[in-house]
Amino acid sequence: MKSRLVCVSNRVTLPRKVSAPGGLTVGILGALKRTGGLWFGWGGELTDGDPGPAEILTRDGIAFATVPVQQQLFDLYYNGFANESLWPLFHYMPSRFRFRPQEWAAYEQVNRQFAQALLPLLKEDDCIWVHDYHLIPLARYLREMGVRVPIGFFLHIPFPYIETLRVLPTYAELMRDLVAYDLVGFQTDSDLNCFLSAVVAVFGERVVEDHCITVGNHSARCGVFPIGVDVDAIQKTVAASQRSEPVRRMVESLLGRKLVIGVDRLDYSKGLVERFAAYEQFLETFPHNCGRITYLQIAPLSRKDVTSYAEIRRKLEQAAGRTNGRFAETDWTPIRYLNRNFPHDVLMGFLRAAQVALVTPLRDGMNLVAKEYLAAQDEDDPGVLVLSNLAGAARELTAALQINPYDPQALGHALQTALTMSLGERRERHRQLMQNLREHSINAWASEFVAALRSPISAPEVRAAS
Repeated sequence: MKSRLVCVSNRVTLPRKVSAPGGLTVGILGALKRTGGLWFGWGGELTDGDPGPAEILTRDGIAFATVPVQQQLFDLYYNGFANESLWPLFHYMPSRFRFRPQEWAAYEQVNRQFAQALLPLLKEDDCIWVHDYHLIPLARYLREMGVRVPIGFFLHIPFPYIETLRVLPTYAELMRDLVAYDLVGFQTDSDLNCFLSAVVAVFGERVVEDHCITVGNHSARCGVFPIGVDVDAIQKTVAASQRSEPVRRMVESLLGRKLVIGVDRLDYSKGLVERFAAYEQFLETFPHNCGRITYLQIAPLSRKDVTSYAEIRRKLEQAAGRTNGRFAETDWTPIRYLNRNFPHDVLMGFLRAAQVALVTPLRDGMNLVAKEYLAAQDEDDPGVLVLSNLAGAARELTAALQINPYDPQALGHALQTALTMSLGERRERHRQLMQNLREHSINAWASEFVAALRSPISAPEVRAAS
């Protein structure tokens, strides 16, 4: 009998609250649904006192264990160190980076509290899978508390090269915590290589051999596990969504115009300001598209308490207003800009209806919207993906139209190429892209990581992505 899988993330998405699940949620639920297990993390509640023991809800063979976070620590831990130190630095944006010792201390304290709350829930033969940058120190605290079961870590965002990582005053401590895991997984070869550059800088070259890192008496493996999507599930969802009222109304409102779509969380790493500017320039360069296409940008709000996110929202509202003011007609609006979430089935219906998807982050770990768009398409008449070459997905989706997101002219020409591409070329590109999606599905990602984590350290080394 296989050991129980315990997944740990900053936030647990409870069953009743799943509406528009992100990549992490889909991945964790996919892994746990096959074998059952425990998902542990913050439940969204803040408290003034001691966090206390976890509350547990069991649904469909999965136990959801949630703990609150102390109010006085949350802003320092989450909005502070996690999202104003690690997030910008790991996305190669040091100009947005800041470091405050009290935020680092809160980050450490919350991780210690998570370990303390998780400890009584663990069994002797568990296998623990920790997710993302919020919880890097967790394995060290669990080890200090006597936990000896396999503990793996997967980073959903990029990992920076050592010369960028050095900006962080506590980068050596962060590396100490990462090598406390038994398996460390990344999205791309580039992320893995950057991680190894940091390992060598902190511990020396002798500790690394064939993707295995030995520091003291502990050995950690590392590898590449590109995350994917559930193609079959998306296609079933799309088929049902065509009958939904929101999708039908949106399609009817286009009045036969081609739809260009972007779906991104409101974040400066997604390249939205640059994309809006490029779209305005596109209408200038190719004016015959005016009145013939509609650009729908869905950008749900995120991290509203972080100053830089209020700034990006203001810039996007100004850019959309300027473009609409310049080019709109009485019966046509160039940009439809929406700051709201949609249910997952509706979103998949929107993606299906779009002739072009713009996925142009300035830096991204993977970007599952790119893969969802491809999976949602009609293979007989597929749309075209315009993809940033700085997204992790670019390493796999080589048949997409790839551009540098900082180059507005390149984005505009790619959009024009996508809008005029022949049916034969669209079909061939889509065929190649779908082959990759099926090889690197969400289920393959979870299965490969968990199998590697459960295997003994003497097993064959974790493969790297091609």
